[in-house]
Amino acid sequence: MYIYKDDIVVFGDHDQNTLDQIETCYNHGAVGAVLCADGHLGYAQSIGGVVAYKNAVSIPGVGYDISCGNIAIKTDIKFKDIMLVMEYLVDRINKEISFGVGRNNDTPIDHELFDDETWKLDTLSSLKQMARNQLGTVGSGNHYVDIMVDEDSTVWVGVHFGSRGLGHKTATAYLKAAGGVDGMMVAPTVVSLDTALGSDYYAAMKLCGRYAYAGREYVARHVVKNILNGNIVEEVHNHHNYAWEEIHNGEALIVVRKGATPAFPGQKGFIGGSMGDNAVIVEGVESELSKQALYSTVHGAGRIMSRTEARGKVNRKTRAKISDGKISRESMDAWLKDFGVVVRGGDTDESPQAYRRLTEVLKHHEGTIKVLHTLKPVGVVMASSKEFDPYKD
Repeated sequence: MYIYKDDIVVFGDHDQNTLDQIETCYNHGAVGAVLCADGHLGYAQSIGGVVAYKNAVSIPGVGYDISCGNIAIKTDIKFKDIMLVMEYLVDRINKEISFGVGRNNDTPIDHELFDDETWKLDTLSSLKQMARNQLGTVGSGNHYVDIMVDEDSTVWVGVHFGSRGLGHKTATAYLKAAGGVDGMMVAPTVVSLDTALGSDYYAAMKLCGRYAYAGREYVARHVVKNILNGNIVEEVHNHHNYAWEEIHNGEALIVVRKGATPAFPGQKGFIGGSMGDNAVIVEGVESELSKQALYSTVHGAGRIMSRTEARGKVNRKTRAKISDGKISRESMDAWLKDFGVVVRGGDTDESPQAYRRLTEVLKHHEGTIKVLHTLKPVGVVMASSKEFDPYKD
């Protein structure tokens, strides 16, 4: 860890654009900023960036995929009991869970969150039916359902996605209403919670949070109970695109974490690697370094290639390699086969080669978290490689 300009706390090594971006965020009304070791460029706020405000929130800081996060469920199943039917299990997940942009759930879910008064906001009322239809669907991009195995050969189910079209359309509407600019190297659009706009946005964000939690719980629990035929032993669940009301150094702050996981002492978090790398269950610890990090840690391994750079490095019609030294579908599939992962969906933009290694990233945060479990993926299901992902974070 080191201190960058203006007391910005930085973990790990980053390109200058990412450092400039977190500095820009700090210089627009923030009182604290942290860049985690998995950081890279995001829309207006670095992914892996943590920015604290007094009674204000950054709309693009939370991002377009409001409340994106992870849930991991520990089961009572041992790997030996499912290892011979892994192909069957991932095929069932692929069939029974909807993956892709704009997909609806074939089995609509009735949930108490749809009784929330916040739906009466003008920005949300027209989105309610779409949200009902999409609840319990995963989406595309880097969103997934994983079957994983820990150091004791116990099976876990991991899920990563957010608030789907609801979050994207909500963020878009409020960014426009606030006069914000959509882009990477732009100033963040920060709104006071004392204004009607800021108050309404924050209420809508919280509703998106409930929605994302409900969706991840539905998917993960369905896989455990109905596909693996197991029982739930423990759940670890957290957002990493959200704004929290917290106390730091005796001061009430709004802490915006974009691609960053809360890690207060004793708080557990599920952090994914990539579809060919281990994930971990961590727990926050108390230390001076933890305080400086605003009790935050990474949300994943972090990209070393953008989606645009990594996507389309194979000919989609022939699946032949392109001789430009970039990622090919064949090299990605070989990596996954060697690692022992059965995969459905995904494409080169989610290849392990496009990411840092999670173990190396976590080393930069030693003293702020401890690793409780290391989870090896054995089955990964993502949206088809033909899916275009408009969700920006």
